Amino acid sequence: MKTVFSYAKPYKWPILIALFLMLTELMVELIQPLLIAKIIDDGILAKDVGVVWTWGSVMMGLAFVAFFSGAINSYFAAHAAQGFAFDLRQALFRQVQSFSMATFLRFPTAGLITRLTSDVTMAQNVLFMSLRIMMRAPLLVIGSLIMAFLVNVKLALYLVIGAPVLLIFLFIMARKGVGYFSKVQHRLDRVNRVIQENLQAVRLIKAYLRGMYEASRFSKVAGALRKDTVKAMRMMELILPVLLFIMNVSLMAVLWFGAIEIGNGDAQVGELVAIVNYAMRMTGAFSMFAFIISAFSRAKASSERMEEVLLADEDLESHHDMESSGIGSLEGDLRFENISFHYPGKPEPILDKVSFHVAPGEKLAIMGATGSGKSTLLNLIPRMFEPTEGKIYVGGIEVKEWALKELRDTIGLVPQQSILFTGSILENLSWGDSDAEPDELIEAAMKAQIHESIDLFPQKYGTRVGQKGVNLSGGQKQRLSIARALVRKPSILILDDSTSALDVKTENALWEALKEEAATMLVVTQKVQTAKGADQILLLDEGKVVGYGTHADLMKQSALYRKIAESQSEEEVAADVANNS
Repeated sequence: MKTVFSYAKPYKWPILIALFLMLTELMVELIQPLLIAKIIDDGILAKDVGVVWTWGSVMMGLAFVAFFSGAINSYFAAHAAQGFAFDLRQALFRQVQSFSMATFLRFPTAGLITRLTSDVTMAQNVLFMSLRIMMRAPLLVIGSLIMAFLVNVKLALYLVIGAPVLLIFLFIMARKGVGYFSKVQHRLDRVNRVIQENLQAVRLIKAYLRGMYEASRFSKVAGALRKDTVKAMRMMELILPVLLFIMNVSLMAVLWFGAIEIGNGDAQVGELVAIVNYAMRMTGAFSMFAFIISAFSRAKASSERMEEVLLADEDLESHHDMESSGIGSLEGDLRFENISFHYPGKPEPILDKVSFHVAPGEKLAIMGATGSGKSTLLNLIPRMFEPTEGKIYVGGIEVKEWALKELRDTIGLVPQQSILFTGSILENLSWGDSDAEPDELIEAAMKAQIHESIDLFPQKYGTRVGQKGVNLSGGQKQRLSIARALVRKPSILILDDSTSALDVKTENALWEALKEEAATMLVVTQKVQTAKGADQILLLDEGKVVGYGTHADLMKQSALYRKIAESQSEEEVAADVANNS
């Protein structure tokens, strides 16, 4: 919790003011029983109305002081808690942004969402409640005991009889609570993951009529969350009855022996009333302990989960990596030398001794079956991952020597799955380069063969794009993604199977337009027709290079490539027959 609550340091003054006001409110509450005792002994029993009016007025004044202290305390407590939550959420989000891909894959997306939302809220609520009542409750118990001893030592002793038992009990319950609520938060992660998957696949679910199945799946994970939450809350509910039982036994002892003391003349009525008053305040404070332990346990569990993110300092893309390396401008010359790679914790290599060279301005087509390592190979160029063995050179310089900012600023990446953001088409295009002029955005759209489609929309470039481009076709999303990459004027353009949804005519026009680009291109494709237009073709199979050369070279040298080419030729012939029949 130390790391998480260190983000409250900038708000030390609001916190100190809130604590001072809370202590003021507490002092008033502790003084009141003494004033009541004085009114009873020196006023009512002595039949002195003046004493009653005097100390009654003092009590009213102190009540107003407590009221205003509580109201102002709430303001400063809320200010500190809200600011703390904002800074903590910002820190978590920035930390996630700095993760390397290897680190990012350690955390499920749903778990990160829970940490940034529910877990932050838990910590925020605990800070706010600490400044309002959580710290006040134990201080009220301690203060009441001290004041009770000042009033009458003998009677106060009966209030502390059960104190050791209570402390041991509360310590055990707090430790158990952390474990239970940690499990609850993990269950919440799973619920979020199911919701996320369901919403992303809503079209598929409806098409396959799997709504009832998904509802059943959600019911299972939500039921598990309910079961663990109920178990945790039931354990917390045991706290209050035990606390009240021990306090009520102590209170009965005070009343019993207090009456005897008064009868023997060893105590005054006002003293007994004061002790009882303190006992009632302690009982009220103890009744808050179930809530306090529950809130603290949940906050501690949430804090531990957030610290996993905040302290995940391995493989981070540091600020230093984003500074200039001073090497100079990046050229499109690209060389892989005996590159091998496997994901952390998985010994099986995804790439095995891969070597190739692409000269500036050349186009390399990468082919291979699903799982052959094509996308992984592309991810090594912008250093999404670091190779396990071998070296990668860009512009004749090992890629590790480039600052990430300089390296990635000159790479245009179009991923396999087209990702668009909620906003206008213009905003999505300028996401590639926020400094690009409108003419440059339109030029990129024209090269990507999407300008004419945009021009047909009622709002043209101001057309809103739904979540993940839901209101656009697959081909439109791919072309917008390509245009966004072209806006960057990259030295290296990476297209990861990014033309799969384009028809032959549009794709040919795209490749023709891209000839004007000075960029070195790496194109993952399943189409032999597309690969023919490349300067070189790299054929992968299970992470190994099984073919490297031009289309003509591979037709002579690679049986696998010939098989792919022949199968696609047969498909084209079959399609032509179907169209002509």
